[in-house]
Amino acid sequence: MISAQFLLTALVVVLAPGTGVLYTLAVGLGRGRRAALWAALGCTVGIVPHLAAATLGLAAVLHASATLFTLVKFLGVAYLLWLAWQALRSGGALSVQAEANPEPGRRIALRGALINILNPKLSIFFLALLPPFLSGNPTTASAEMALLGAIFMAMTFAVFAFYGAFAALARDWLLGSARIMRWLNRSFAMLFAALAGRLALERL
Repeated sequence: MISAQFLLTALVVVLAPGTGVLYTLAVGLGRGRRAALWAALGCTVGIVPHLAAATLGLAAVLHASATLFTLVKFLGVAYLLWLAWQALRSGGALSVQAEANPEPGRRIALRGALINILNPKLSIFFLALLPPFLSGNPTTASAEMALLGAIFMAMTFAVFAFYGAFAALARDWLLGSARIMRWLNRSFAMLFAALAGRLALERL
C-alpha cells in the first residue's frame, strides 16, 4: 500500500524548482502549450535510467566511482551551459520570441530527457528516497521500487505539465513586449548557467 507520507514527500520534491521545471517553463513561454507537454514528457522519461539504476543497485556503483560520477557530472554541466546559450541566442531552441520556428516534439522531449539523464545525483537521490517506503520484504523490493518510481514519474509529468500550461497561458501577454522577452531570455540563460555552476560543485 502506498503511504500518504511517500505521496507528500514525492509531491514536495516534484514541486521544487529545478532544471526540469525551468526547461518546461522556458519551452512553454517560447513555444506554447503543446511544446511544453513534450518538454514535461521528456523530463519524465529522463528519470527512468536513474530509477532503474536505483532498483538494480547501479547507483551504488556510481556513488563509489568518483571518476564515473565526475564524467557524468561535467557532461551535465556542459549541457546546461549549452541550454543557457540557446536561451540567449536569437532563434535558439530556448529563446522566447513571438514567432518561434516549428520544432518536432521528439526533439523537445529529447532535450528534456538529457537534462535528467546527465544529472548523476538523481540515481543516488532515488537510492536514498525510495527504500524507506518499502515493506521490508526482499522478494518484493524491486517490484515495490518500480511502483513507487512509476508514481513519482506520473506526479512529475502532471506537475511539469501544469507548469508548462501556466507558462503557455502567459505567453501571449509577455510576447507583447520586446523588453520583457529580452529580460526573460537573459534570466533563463543566467538560471541555467547558475544550475550548471551548482552541478559542477556537487561532490559524492
